Amino acid sequence: MQKILLWRYAFLSPIYMLPLHVYMQFKPEEIAAIMKDFDEPGSLAPTGLHLGGIKYMVIQGESGAVIRGKKGAGGITVKKTSQALIFGIYDEPLTPGQCNMIVERLGDYLIDQGL
Repeated sequence: MQKILLWRYAFLSPIYMLPLHVYMQFKPEEIAAIMKDFDEPGSLAPTGLHLGGIKYMVIQGESGAVIRGKKGAGGITVKKTSQALIFGIYDEPLTPGQCNMIVERLGDYLIDQGL
């Protein structure tokens, strides 16, 4: 069994755009399904992306590199590096494009650093 260590999450408060610390419970099977979609793109499409007990409808991402999901006015962007998964969860007034840019740039930076 693979251990998953989750330290801390910083999300943006939709009103003040300040860091808001949120602690979520991620299930190993949720992470396993996300990892499988990176290896087998499209595997999450029929069931949706589940994270912290929340279901997101999978929308177009980048095969093997980025998964995107939508739920109401918000959504999720997941970027894979060689050693990490980066999760960006957003709601209004943050837009999908803004979340994608932040998560993907951070992921690209970590990839450039060998992480």
